[in-house]
Amino acid sequence: MHKRLAVLAALAILAVPALPALAHHSNSSYQVDEIITLVGTVTEWRWSNPHTWLFMTVEDEDGNELEWAVEGRAPGILGRAGWHPTVLQPGETVTVHASPSKDGSAVGIISRVTKADGTILGNRPDFFGGE
Repeated sequence: MHKRLAVLAALAILAVPALPALAHHSNSSYQVDEIITLVGTVTEWRWSNPHTWLFMTVEDEDGNELEWAVEGRAPGILGRAGWHPTVLQPGETVTVHASPSKDGSAVGIISRVTKADGTILGNRPDFFGGE
């Protein structure tokens, strides 16, 4: 019996390295100690793993239109925070509070989104039905 358990334990240990590693990237490419405000029009909302993406057109100080790509949290987390696959629609105006990319490109990571009707979409899952 002990010999059988030892063989099973050895096989289990050998099988672990064969499992695929689940990679996760950090937020190191963003200036997380800074929040900018982007007001613009949604062009696309991607509800996909591992992270959601909001694409929007924003007018800069000179009146030029810039396409911004703003990364969101995973759908599972956002779903628990009240988001859903159709919560943002192309053509609607939104205000996005985000941390910008360190390289100065038109990329950021979402802190929260405010819709034109005042609905605030945050990142914090609501496990207890409110604060």
